[in-house]
Amino acid sequence: MAATLTLTACGGSSDPLANQPTTGGGSAAPAPTGTIVIGSANFPESTLLAEIYASALEAKGVKVSKKLGIGSREAYYPGLQDGSIDLIPEYTGSLLTHIDKKAAQTSPDEVYTALKAALPEKLVVLDKSTAEDKDAVVVTKETATKLNLKTIEDFAKTGAVTFGGPPEFQKRTDGLLGLKETYNLEVSEFKSLDAGGPLTVDALKTGAVQAADLFTTDPAITANDFVVLEDTKNNFAAQNVVPLITKSKADDTVKQVLNAITAKLTTEILIELNGKLSAPDKPDAAKVAKEWLASVGI
Repeated sequence: MAATLTLTACGGSSDPLANQPTTGGGSAAPAPTGTIVIGSANFPESTLLAEIYASALEAKGVKVSKKLGIGSREAYYPGLQDGSIDLIPEYTGSLLTHIDKKAAQTSPDEVYTALKAALPEKLVVLDKSTAEDKDAVVVTKETATKLNLKTIEDFAKTGAVTFGGPPEFQKRTDGLLGLKETYNLEVSEFKSLDAGGPLTVDALKTGAVQAADLFTTDPAITANDFVVLEDTKNNFAAQNVVPLITKSKADDTVKQVLNAITAKLTTEILIELNGKLSAPDKPDAAKVAKEWLASVGI
């Protein structure tokens, strides 16, 4: 998808490329030599992971600049291909199906192996973490109790539903297309909301949608007593957190730093850190990142 996008530099970067557009056609200017340009998607966890990468690399003397909150994978992946972005936190299963729409692997190791083989020559993924953040079909506890729902398959049998989530969920092979193919889930209406953000949570709480796409590490699930429907047929493949980086920028120092981060990340830690980001005082992601790095000795 050729999507024109303005990449906004965050964190006080003086990067002269910060406000230049990037497109899927490879027209964006390349990242500066000697600098790693770190991007993120447009949801808090991705921003946090990017800040963790940036802080740890800076502490080792690596020059970085940041372009955070770019958008969905459809928006930022062209930037990795044309070289205007060098590094971004990714999720193995979703990235694999973005590159290979026919990918059928679902287990963590199978997905990771297939992903490494599917990447274009100039990109590489480093070690994958045990931390996993999967898309999930989520309903309120009231809906789950009323309809006796435990699985997505149960939900599909109830008839056409109103579904909410980020716009791109409609077109992704593991989104509505996958849910239709795998579970024959019929959607009477799709409401374009946000990527696991307040709009989606509010739509579920108010009944504007019957079900929604949320991330499994979202603290809003526990806070609102939402129910994650079991994905018994593995529509959503393994989604381990992994650094995706331009191969030419992945020298030994960069690899050691990012792999050290990966070794410390767990799903439980992601949930904890996401909870801190959603605290009433809304702490800055960079501050939360630095505090966690210090706590694990990186």
